[in-house]
Amino acid sequence: MSERTRPDAGTTAERPVGDLGRRLATRRAQLGLTRQEAATRAGMAPSYLKHLEEHPGAAPNRGALHSLAAALLTTMAELTGGADDLPPGLEQANRSPELTELSTDECESLLGTHGVGRIAVTTASGPVILPVNYSVVDGTIVFRTNSGATPSLASGQQVAFEVDRIDDAFSSGWSVLVRGPARTVTDADEARRLDEQAYSAPWAGGRRDLWVRIESHTVTGRRIAV
Repeated sequence: MSERTRPDAGTTAERPVGDLGRRLATRRAQLGLTRQEAATRAGMAPSYLKHLEEHPGAAPNRGALHSLAAALLTTMAELTGGADDLPPGLEQANRSPELTELSTDECESLLGTHGVGRIAVTTASGPVILPVNYSVVDGTIVFRTNSGATPSLASGQQVAFEVDRIDDAFSSGWSVLVRGPARTVTDADEARRLDEQAYSAPWAGGRRDLWVRIESHTVTGRRIAV
């Protein structure tokens, strides 16, 4: 799993502001659309889409939201945050789905450099699956946690780590599963290097000084598409 260039955190051009603006820009990026292309699809002026992305108080009417959702191949609920507390996959299955196995290269590309994944660990009360913010460094999965926290129990175990993406609008998505041994990073120099190279900080906040590394012995994936 090769590393990718860290985005320039100092870039301010076309930076989205506000929840709707971030959702619009994120969905555009997922589809590989420029602002001009997205606006053309939605039948609106690029300047208006720029206003929606860059002004937190922007309040488009229902017609504009419907046009944007159609242009960005998503739903109004997704754009407005109405689906935030709902599990993905509420839509009906597509009439002609295609299930394909992903190659190792495709799996590594989808894992990317960082994101949110789920780790499955064994505890005294049984198996537990938890979300963690992870990074890909030196071809391995790494994440930060606290000593004694449930994710730290992965150390010394064979674990499973899963990342996925679900598109409710098209009843499609993909998942990548990594399996291998996990260990706590005890070498100070290695931990310092991870502090410098890892991309993702834990969303939950707080002090998390323990690094855990998962060796990618087996990487598999599947995609459901129309």
